[in-house]
Amino acid sequence: MKHLVLAAGAATLALAACTPPAPEADGVIVLESEYSVRETLDRIEAEAESRGARIFARVDHAAGAETAGVEMEPTGLVIFGNPALGTPLIAESRTAGLDLPVRMLVWEDNGEVWLAYTDPDAIAARHGLSRGDALDQFTEALDGFAREVTGEE
Repeated sequence: MKHLVLAAGAATLALAACTPPAPEADGVIVLESEYSVRETLDRIEAEAESRGARIFARVDHAAGAETAGVEMEPTGLVIFGNPALGTPLIAESRTAGLDLPVRMLVWEDNGEVWLAYTDPDAIAARHGLSRGDALDQFTEALDGFAREVTGEE
């Protein structure tokens, strides 16, 4: 019996090692992009600007990793915001400013490109935001935005 339990445990570990981890994390929305990392990041910037948002920063994590001697597949982050959508949330709870402006992370993993951002419901829960028009508009805008830049829409 002991050998059977050990064999089952070893098989489980072997399968877990062969199974790629899901890109989802608690409170994070992840979408697969039809575009390369660079093109997805460019699309985020272009779409944000077309919607009246301001681009605050674009971070190339892979370039940073290279300077530290670490190999990393293409990975980048865009920080952007539209005061008309984010300011009402920050006005309701100042700590929401820790999660706003929006950050969208894009990375390549085994030839697939992913886009991730913090789930607005997680932001609301973390900062005690009430469900109302401001949060609903923010959620709807962010969902449509992410789907547009990844090619899902």
